[in-house]
Parts: sequence; C-alpha cells; structure tokens
Amino acid sequence: MSAYPVDMTVTPEVTSFFENDSNTFSYVVKDPHSDACAVVDSVMDIDYAAGRLSYGHADKIIHFIKENDLKLELQIETHVHADHLSAAPYIQEKLGGKISIGAGITTVQHTFGKVFNEGTEFQRDGSQFDILFADGDSYHIGTMQGFAIHTPGHTPACMTHVIGNIAFVGDTLFMPDGGSARADFPGGNAGELYDSVQKVLALPGDMRLMMCHDYGPGGRDIQNETTVAAQKSENIHFGGQISRADFVKLREARDATLSMPRLIIPSLQVNMRAGGMPPAGSDGNTYFKVPINKL
Repeated sequence: MSAYPVDMTVTPEVTSFFENDSNTFSYVVKDPHSDACAVVDSVMDIDYAAGRLSYGHADKIIHFIKENDLKLELQIETHVHADHLSAAPYIQEKLGGKISIGAGITTVQHTFGKVFNEGTEFQRDGSQFDILFADGDSYHIGTMQGFAIHTPGHTPACMTHVIGNIAFVGDTLFMPDGGSARADFPGGNAGELYDSVQKVLALPGDMRLMMCHDYGPGGRDIQNETTVAAQKSENIHFGGQISRADFVKLREARDATLSMPRLIIPSLQVNMRAGGMPPAGSDGNTYFKVPINKL
C-alpha cells in the first residue's frame, strides 16, 4: 500500500501532445472543477545541425490552453531530460505558470556544471526554477491536490507526480513492453531505480500511469498510458517478482549496449537551467559546449 495521500476519486482532464523527433509526450492537466491547469514536460524544437530553435510543439500547447480559456498555474519537469529541450520559459512568457522540478536538481547541476565547465557564474542551487519539490511535497492545481514522489535512479532529480487517479512517471518506467529507463547517466543508479519503481508499483492497481516517452517496440502504435496493475503483471523488467540484484544485473547489461541520446549535449545545458540558454559569448551569440570524453 502506498504511503502517499492518494485520492482516486479525482479524475483530472488530461490532453497529450506527442513530439515525434524525441518521442516525447507532453501533457496539459486540467482541474475538472475549474479552469486551472498544469503543463508536464514541454518540448522546445531544435534543428541541431543548423543550430536553430523553434517552438512549434510548445505553440500547440499554448493554443490549446488559450482556446479552452484555461489558466496555467504550474509547469512540471519530471526530471532533467537528456533527449529534448524544455520549452518552459517560452510557455511561461506567454501564459505564466511556475516552473518546477525535483530538489535533486542541485545534484544534477553540480555534476553537469563540472562536465560543462560552467564556472562560478552558474548557480547550482536550483534557483533557476520557481519550485523545488521534495519527496512527499503536495501542491494544488485549482481544486486538485497533487503530490511528488522522489523516484531517482534514471537521474537524481526524477519525480513521479500523482494528481488524483493519474501519475506522471517521467522516465522511471516505460510502457510494459518497453521496461524501464536507463540508469547509466552521471548520477544514475540501477539499484535506486529499482527502489523507485517499487514506490510507483505500491500505488493503487487502477492508478493510470502516463509515460514521458514511447518508442513503439516491435512496430506497435505509439502509446502513452497504462496502469500500475499492468506494469506489475506485464512489464518486461518488473513483471513478476524480480529481485533487486537481478534487476541491477539486467539494467546494467542493457545500458552497456546503449548509445548516448542524440540531443544530450544541448538538452543537459538547457534543462539544468530550467529551459534557459547558456550565457551569450563575447560576440553576443549563444553556444553549446561539447565536452570531449567526459560523458
């Protein structure tokens, strides 16, 4: 049984937005009893080869919120993404909404501040974000109460957000036929990931789980929703009663075969800044650093 204050009687209105380039789902989560809403895991578009940013995906979310006369109260980053850039500051400029992430962001900032040689001007206290959530922290979106569960392992800042009968799991879990997230990034840990998944699986069996990514294993159609019960019985990494030791062995062997995400270099530099860009160079232009043999 979950140790967290679950209220399965509340059913948020959830609209998903799929970004094809990074296979990412973003969400608008609306309070059924008011015009209040939140945005989960927004995406900023990047043409990496051309060095150009654009906002087509974020504009779809903004249009939806405006068209439905909603009030954006909160933007949730489930973790520091390594495969896409956050559009949170762009959305905040247009609609407001405080930008939030797990308090473990400070660990991520210390780790990657060194990797990217950011210097003393880069603040490593999470102050780029409006809200830092600790394990068990609660909040409101209109009349709905949400709460955050610290689920590290993929990254130290990973949080699962439970709002009514829906949980947004970030990269902690994929659809049952996709298994679990990698745990080999700096600060990741397969054992911690196992422990975190147990927290998610302790939620009620009919809790709806919303994915951050799906890659359509085996060529099936892209999907974004499952349940705790389905994960318990069908997940290829956690279905049944796998031990912690066996999972760590499985996860680490799998991670050893994976290449780095295509957008990891710009994504980390932007997302550890709450979606902000690195400071401009002496010529007024903005650049991403490429550390050699450090990731």
